[in-house]
Amino acid sequence: MTSQHPTAGPDDKSWSGVIGLHGGYRDLKSFQHAELVYDATVTFCDRFVDKKSRTHDQMVQAARSGRQNIAEGSQASGTSKKTELKLVSVARASLEELLLDYQDFLRQRSLPLWTKDYPQAQAVRKLAYTPNRSYSSYRSYVEESSPETAANSLICLIHQTNYLLDQQLRQLDKQFLEQGGFTEKMYRLRRDRRDV
Repeated sequence: MTSQHPTAGPDDKSWSGVIGLHGGYRDLKSFQHAELVYDATVTFCDRFVDKKSRTHDQMVQAARSGRQNIAEGSQASGTSKKTELKLVSVARASLEELLLDYQDFLRQRSLPLWTKDYPQAQAVRKLAYTPNRSYSSYRSYVEESSPETAANSLICLIHQTNYLLDQQLRQLDKQFLEQGGFTEKMYRLRRDRRDV
């Protein structure tokens, strides 16, 4: 689930191994989904939420936070698995906040919240498996649909993103327990060098 950009690696003679492989967040499914949530939320809010309202800003910022914290966590992972875990957790919390905003939007307008079995919900969920998926895959659901369809489509997308983030957090937690953090890695490398 984690993806690192190999800026240096074991075959690089100057690489000590202290700073682990990091970055590569654009390859993460969680980041790709979060970016779609962010782009679609900006459009949704511009269409259906008063631009002068606090809610507009809060929803856009929550969506942005989800995306940015995944990227920042991935970049920080080379020196701090603890920071990566924390930032991915912040991303997850931001998207949960955004999910509640969309649910509030529907409830306050007496619009139905789709169940997982609802035909349109299934159609939106299947878009995750579309080859070369991008914002344009969701455009008609966000830009050309009713408030009910747009909000529920975003809810489906956020649920999928949160599922990916939950998997990512479980994997990061496991890695941290098995490998330790930056300090433990430095200690092991120093010890190994002394023993040579």
